[in-house]
Amino acid sequence: MTAPQRSTFDQRVSVVVAFIPEGRLSTYGQVADWIGAYGCARQVGWALRRLCLPSRIPWQRVVNAQGRISMSLSREGSDWMQRELLIAEGIPVDQEGRLPLKRFLWSPDEGQLAEMGQLLRAL
Repeated sequence: MTAPQRSTFDQRVSVVVAFIPEGRLSTYGQVADWIGAYGCARQVGWALRRLCLPSRIPWQRVVNAQGRISMSLSREGSDWMQRELLIAEGIPVDQEGRLPLKRFLWSPDEGQLAEMGQLLRAL
């Protein structure tokens, strides 16, 4: 049985999320903006939930705009996994899934944005 084909939207999300460096965070909304899908933060979350775990895409580095791990009933148990992966990267997460977003928030530089754009155009 072959793996299901990922949609172009999912591929675009994966391209951008792959740029988020270890020990840094991004929000679902930022990822949506970077792929040109303004206002589609929730869809970014759905695309990340469709990843097969474990994944080489650092999905754990994407959190909600309030600086919290988003609990997902469709991903039974991925919230504790995300918490553990972030702690292993040096990002503190409290018991309620809150993290210091402002301290660890990542913004790509112009070179990274250009590289992302080039890869996105190739899809």
